[in-house]
Amino acid sequence: QVQLVESGGGLVQPGGSLRLSCAASGSILSINTMGWYRQAPGKERELVAGITRGGSTNYADSVKGRSIISRDNAKNMVYLQMYSLKPEDTAVYYCNADITVAGYYYDMSYWGKGTLVTVSS
Repeated sequence: QVQLVESGGGLVQPGGSLRLSCAASGSILSINTMGWYRQAPGKERELVAGITRGGSTNYADSVKGRSIISRDNAKNMVYLQMYSLKPEDTAVYYCNADITVAGYYYDMSYWGKGTLVTVSS
């Protein structure tokens, strides 16, 4: 019904930058909050950044000042631009979105399969 597909992950050197993209597709009536989460090996999944449909944003303290989340409502896409990357940013990054699907009257939470970001020299 609904798919979230991330792209843009890869290997980047410390201090480098990366832009992640996530495209939502399917029988979508509307998308409320969208966000990026990450999970490092042996750690819990954590919120990186979120953005409401109206554009209000929030960031984890660990990435604040080094990341910008944005979205294109017309294209059902969300982006995460990350700067000054550190080895501790290494993780699988997941896209999440609260979506109202055709035939329903409430949001459901959907997840992408993730994209790996490795920060290493």
